[in-house]
Amino acid sequence: MASLDLVHIKKSFDSVQILHDINISLADGEFLVLVGPSGCGKSTLMNVIAGLEDPTAGSLRLDGQDITQVAPAERNISMVFQSYALYPNMTVAKNIEFPLEMRKVAKNVRTERVASVAKLLQIEHLLERKPRQLSGGQRQRVAIGRALAREPKLYLFDEPLSNLDAQLRLDMRTEIKKLHQRLKATIVYVTHDQIEAMTLATRIAVMKGGVVQQLGTPHEVYNRPANTFVASFMGSPRMNLAKARVIEDGAGLALEMQQGDRPAVRIALPSVPAGLNAYRGKEVIAGIRAEAIDLVRDGATQNAMHRLVQARVEVIEPTGADTLVVLNLGGHEFTARVEPDAPLTPGQEMQFMVDLAKLVCFDVQTEHLIA
Repeated sequence: MASLDLVHIKKSFDSVQILHDINISLADGEFLVLVGPSGCGKSTLMNVIAGLEDPTAGSLRLDGQDITQVAPAERNISMVFQSYALYPNMTVAKNIEFPLEMRKVAKNVRTERVASVAKLLQIEHLLERKPRQLSGGQRQRVAIGRALAREPKLYLFDEPLSNLDAQLRLDMRTEIKKLHQRLKATIVYVTHDQIEAMTLATRIAVMKGGVVQQLGTPHEVYNRPANTFVASFMGSPRMNLAKARVIEDGAGLALEMQQGDRPAVRIALPSVPAGLNAYRGKEVIAGIRAEAIDLVRDGATQNAMHRLVQARVEVIEPTGADTLVVLNLGGHEFTARVEPDAPLTPGQEMQFMVDLAKLVCFDVQTEHLIA
């Protein structure tokens, strides 16, 4: 395996700039996921890494070697496509073996690698079948097997699960995770699915408009989003965001929210986070995840970071494992994640407990993280 460095990568098509100064360093054995909405530039960046597109500016280094001008076939990179890209006239074994044959690998080595990859992916019984005789999940395994057989320095996955149904996508996601853990391979993976990104990655690059909005571990991206875009894009349901005024509250500070004819809601902060002092008397965007808001139950334990708020239940959405509840809090809609048997009905006024340890605040103008 190998490290990968993207240094000031830019890409333009005529006068339209698609990638804006991308800088990412990927360590040996890391699993990097590029995630973002359609048109954010993630597939273009993948094509630049593969050599299918030339960068307008910047350079790429694979294991310390500059590969910016190296032809795709000479980069020692394998790519798994969304469309599988299998040869319909070849058997599974031949599909896996063909790239090795083109590289003039010895026959006995090719046979050993096909057998090894087939065993790893549990497709030994499919080796004599043609692609048309396979299910979507089996075809994707063959496409992955073809990439593995080359034993490259770097693996690229371009939305490999998009064509699969929901259950098969979940199964294949688990298989790819297991594969990475076994091989310790260096992988760059493109997806628009933030759940895939969270479950697979060792680090995530969240992209928007050709710019990396945040690069960090799944924990960092989820709990300390760099801006409101990352906060709302990563996570299901999305992070609750609402404008609030930072006001004096005794010796400390509080957040006050009010919209429409609802009474103002004041939430005292247990401590003054670094950076928030400069916003006294000003508005910020407060953000909190659904799981940080829970129904107050008899005997429930509280600590110094918890605050009680009164909110009206608007919508109840059972999901099986838990229940999502849309609340009206100070005129703003917030989603809470509560237990599946929570005794709630629409229109109720209930007390909820907010865990302020998971509160984040953003600047109203820049939308960047404050505290």
